[in-house]
Order: sequence, then structure tokens, then C-alpha cells
Amino acid sequence: MDQLLGNSTRGASVNTTLIAAFAALSLVLAAAGLLGVLSYLVAQRTNEIGIRIALGARREQVLRLVLRDGMKPTLIGLVLGLAGSAAAGQLIRSMLYETQPLDPAIFAAVAATLLGVAAVACAFPAWRASRIDPMQALRTE
Repeated sequence: MDQLLGNSTRGASVNTTLIAAFAALSLVLAAAGLLGVLSYLVAQRTNEIGIRIALGARREQVLRLVLRDGMKPTLIGLVLGLAGSAAAGQLIRSMLYETQPLDPAIFAAVAATLLGVAAVACAFPAWRASRIDPMQALRTE
């Protein structure tokens, strides 16, 4: 009986592994994209950030400014994605076996993972922006 059950679920196991691999790849690509876009924005705003620091902005304020710029689209995407997944879960409810389509633990884990990865991706450009030398930033203009 165990062999029959194993043979009947082997295809689903392969599909689950493929979906998990593509999800991990998507997460890495999203983090790399966010890091790249935020690094580009920091490079474009180097003069502005240098002026802010020269006028007395503390490094924590600059760090917070850049983190906020990076996390805003992440939060919007997270809210839209969770709403879309909740709607999709309701559509496939009949296909799920002993699984709730709106499992709060799964939604919380996904949200925490995405926010954590986005925060790490935003941390490097934000740290670099907070370390800009105002004199050098003003000279480059």
C-alpha cells in the first residue's frame, strides 16, 4: 500500500520541488533587482544626499530615507500579492486536500520572508548612501 501511495504522489512531489526551486530563484532575482534599482537611485541622488548631510542630516536619517524609498514598493507589492494569493486560494479551494487556502501561518511566513529579503537588499545601498562624503558629492556635480 505504501508503494502504491508513493507512486501516485511522485508526480506531485516533483512538481512541488520545481515550484519551490522557481520560487527561490524568483526571490533571489527580486532581491537583486531591488538592490540594483536602489543603488541606481542612490547614485542619481548623490548630490542631494551630500547636501542633506552637509546641512546637518544625521547618517541615521539618510539611512532611514533610503530604506523607506526601497521598502515602499516592497510593501505595496506584498499587499497586492497577498490579496491576489488569497483570491487564488479561494478559486482552487476544491483542489486542496486537508489544506486551508487562507492559512495565516503561511501568509505570515511569506510576508516575513519577503520583508526580510527586501530589507537586506535595501540595506547595502542605504548604508552606502549614509556614508557619502558631502564634499566629494558636491564636487562631482
